[in-house]
Amino acid sequence: MSLLIPNRYKGKLIVVEGIDGSGKSTQISLLSQWLRSQGVGVVFSEWNSSPLVKDTTRRGKKKAMFTPTTFSLIHATDFADRIERQIVPPLKAGAVVCADRYAYTAFARDVARGVSRTWVRNLYRFAVRPNLCFYFKVPLDVALGRILGGRDALKYYEAGMDLELSRNIEESFRIFQGRIIDEYDAMAEELGFQVIDATGSIEEQQKRMREIVTEKIGESLEHSVLKWRGGQSDAGARAAAVLR
Repeated sequence: MSLLIPNRYKGKLIVVEGIDGSGKSTQISLLSQWLRSQGVGVVFSEWNSSPLVKDTTRRGKKKAMFTPTTFSLIHATDFADRIERQIVPPLKAGAVVCADRYAYTAFARDVARGVSRTWVRNLYRFAVRPNLCFYFKVPLDVALGRILGGRDALKYYEAGMDLELSRNIEESFRIFQGRIIDEYDAMAEELGFQVIDATGSIEEQQKRMREIVTEKIGESLEHSVLKWRGGQSDAGARAAAVLR
């Protein structure tokens, strides 16, 4: 039985998943730029970005107030708002929506925190099923090196410190993110994710993404989705207009 609602809209939904430090955000950004360069109408959406709950989430994280269940619920609220405001409207209009993380992030993170797998999946059953989901698979040591190479320290919830897995934040990160990897690996097989080796070069990964997009939904990109002869700027402006 399918977990999510089939996408019956004209537009296409492409999402990326992976642990922190996998490089997925870079890749979905590059893919969005490439699609726009083809004249495709693209709308971008990212995890934990709804203005409805963003400030509340930030305050809760700062004071370490969340339990695993309340953390799950506030992210579900954020997601529901984005589905209604940022994702479904452009899909109806025929645009391509590129999402940096989707419901699968909750499936992996919340279960890694001890929340019931069945409960979490039922919580997100209203979500539209992506046309493509890319899973960027990366070893923990590589992910950790990338994160610490870009900033001074790991974040409290990112490292799973709320779970009291270890007093050492790097060790806690390895344990917690390892649990998340186990969930992603299981979902990749169960749900048919497109697995990308995230240890390759940025160029290699992006080339592979474009090949898969062309193979799987290339015909729709040519004939069905929102597209204008005017090119990148016109397509982007029209796609963004559906959110206003």
